[in-house]
Amino acid sequence: MKEIQNQTFDAERALYGSRDILVKDCSFDGPADGESAFKECSDVQVEHSFFNLRYPFWHDHGLVIRDSEMTELCRAALWYSDHITIEHTKLHGIKALRECSDIVMRGCDIVSPEFGWSVRGIGMEDCDAESEYFMMRSADLHFNNVRMKGKYSFQYIEDSVFENCTFDTKDAFWHAKNITVRNSVVKGEYLAWYCENVTFENCRIIGTQPLCYCKGLKLINCEMEGCDLAFERSEVEAAITTPVISIKNPLQGSRITVPAVGEIIRDIEAGTGTVEIQQKAGTACA
Repeated sequence: MKEIQNQTFDAERALYGSRDILVKDCSFDGPADGESAFKECSDVQVEHSFFNLRYPFWHDHGLVIRDSEMTELCRAALWYSDHITIEHTKLHGIKALRECSDIVMRGCDIVSPEFGWSVRGIGMEDCDAESEYFMMRSADLHFNNVRMKGKYSFQYIEDSVFENCTFDTKDAFWHAKNITVRNSVVKGEYLAWYCENVTFENCRIIGTQPLCYCKGLKLINCEMEGCDLAFERSEVEAAITTPVISIKNPLQGSRITVPAVGEIIRDIEAGTGTVEIQQKAGTACA
């Protein structure tokens, strides 16, 4: 493996087409303002390096990035690439990680609007993210101990699992399919509308009008806080451990158990799902 160390690159396509290289303590910055430093590369390792120029990693195969920094000016940093590992790295440019596959991320700090679009196969662990439209239209996501803040996250995603996460996000999981969220906190308005086959297990759900227009929705041993007008026109099986402000028009065949509910609203013919009030002394249906 060829080693490149302690150098600064600012030319267009500075390391274009490189194979089997280790880049350490390098800077991609300077007056030439060149783009696409590592375009069309394979088997590249990058350590302790600084990226302040656009589009560094496009069409790459076999990429490891560790202990590095991508600034706000390092926009669209990783596109059309596969077999990627990113560890303990700052990704602070817009539109990072698009149309990529087979990715592992650990201990990263992400500040990147439109991060992770159309990704296939990503494991993310112990990361912090701030983004809008985070992970849109992606599939096969496996997140553990990820903290995310920002609007419109996880829309149109499929076949994914989230565990031990904290999400502070509005309009999350819209149109999501085949998703499991476990042991997590999800805070925000209008959670998971139009989703299909989504399960929340041992979760805390916070915010107004959650889980409407859903199919195959399940809640297992979940807490709900500040939740009103929940489950409107949804097909749902839910076991809730805390009182709910209001439940509206769960569809026929639904079954919701809850210790208390402030109001059950039924103003359409199809809103006939069962709501069971499970009090300590017994159960009452409404």
